[in-house]
Amino acid sequence: MSNLLEVHQVSKHFGAYKALNNVSISVPKGSIFGLLGPNGAGKTTLIRIINQITMPDSGSVILDGHALNENHIKDIGYLPEERGLYKSMKVGEQALYLAQLKGLSKAEAKTRLKYWFERLEIGDWWNKKIQELSKGMAQKIQFVVTVLHQPKLLIFDEPFSGFDPINADLIKDEILRLREEGATVIFSTHRMESVEELCDDIALINKSNKILDGKLIDVKRNFKSNTYEIGIRSGNNMVLQQELEQKFDVTPAYFRTLEDELKLNVKLKHDEKPNDLLNYLTSKGEISHFVELIPSVNDIFIKTVKSN
Repeated sequence: MSNLLEVHQVSKHFGAYKALNNVSISVPKGSIFGLLGPNGAGKTTLIRIINQITMPDSGSVILDGHALNENHIKDIGYLPEERGLYKSMKVGEQALYLAQLKGLSKAEAKTRLKYWFERLEIGDWWNKKIQELSKGMAQKIQFVVTVLHQPKLLIFDEPFSGFDPINADLIKDEILRLREEGATVIFSTHRMESVEELCDDIALINKSNKILDGKLIDVKRNFKSNTYEIGIRSGNNMVLQQELEQKFDVTPAYFRTLEDELKLNVKLKHDEKPNDLLNYLTSKGEISHFVELIPSVNDIFIKTVKSN
């Protein structure tokens, strides 16, 4: 898969403060790319550089095979964390204005807005003023304006902020649909569960440096600890636990079940296979729970940031 966006060794200073230090990322075409990091890591600075709001001190940005330039403005849709709608303007009037700034004719903008307003069931908002809308309602309008001109690259910074669970799922489904239709998405959020659900690739920035990147499945595979969460019923749980502690690396496990079971995390050595553990447990009792502990993005985020 070729890359839609390539950032090569980008650095940016604001006075004596270094916001980005030789950061490079590659965003594959048709993917959802998670740009992660704690507050102040440099994510927003990188997003602003991609949007040409600010310029890098050094390094380069390539969009669809060409050096980033002013003609690329129409190829990018950006939903910032800090929303920028004019509160006293009517929804329809404002949406038309912003669509025309992205190069759409008034007629084409009206056609596309009608489609999106019907799709999101917000047609009766056209003559409302932004100040009459809730935060989540205004967020829907800004989402529509971001995607309306069908850009190659969509950048969403905390897109679910202000949404209730139902509307968050609605927008999540729309992001996935846009990806399926060919859009490439950069997705920045502190909601790690959304990264798990949406992202194909990720990069983690901390203290102005990229400290981790790759396909999400490969990153999770690299952080695996070969540990299994087990639940087992036997005649004597205490004796069985002592036997397991002698044979394996064992720690307590905490998960909810309906029965009184022995619950443990069992870490295997590199030369041990899960079938070895499973066969051993089967000989000792009735297995009710056997799950490999795959590290979550949240676990990986915390572990990596703390170690850098």
